[in-house]
Amino acid sequence: MPTKAERTTAYIIETVAPIFNKHGYVGTSMNDLTEATGLTKGALYGNFENKEALALSAFQFNSTLLLNAIDDKLNTEGTALQKLFSLTDFYRHYDVFTASMGGCPVLNVGVDANNNNALLKSAANETIRTIEGKIALVLENGVKNNEIKLPVTPLQFAKQLYTMIQGAIAMATITSDRKYLINTIAYLDVLVKKEIKK
Repeated sequence: MPTKAERTTAYIIETVAPIFNKHGYVGTSMNDLTEATGLTKGALYGNFENKEALALSAFQFNSTLLLNAIDDKLNTEGTALQKLFSLTDFYRHYDVFTASMGGCPVLNVGVDANNNNALLKSAANETIRTIEGKIALVLENGVKNNEIKLPVTPLQFAKQLYTMIQGAIAMATITSDRKYLINTIAYLDVLVKKEIKK
């Protein structure tokens, strides 16, 4: 059973994660955080060394939610193709999944932190590498099991696939038009069948 201090820390992270994700590190004030949590500045700093530590914990919280959802899709029973289609289906509805998080944490934090917070930028990059690695592993196993053929290495294909997904997320976010996401995912499904299906 978690202690009261652990429960408070978890409550703070869960409450502020969507705020940091939506408004960015610089755009989120301590006033925003005290208002959202109902706690004083002192109480927040009693649980976190500084705003940066809190922002990093908030990103890691959202990142974990995302990585767990991706694991759930890629660890389904079936062939490598079926796993990939489970992943693309997840991304077809990604805007719904990330709505409560304040949007895509990889996109939001990655872009926001690029010029103003090396620690957050590094954490976003690590999440990207982790996702690409998970996709590459599915592809690698698919090749080993003679289920798929790849024109490039598994990691290179995974990076390209994820780049297209993230590009669609960015366009859908910027334009507020989810067709960018839906149409790109539909195209990726066709491309995957054409390029790697045996």
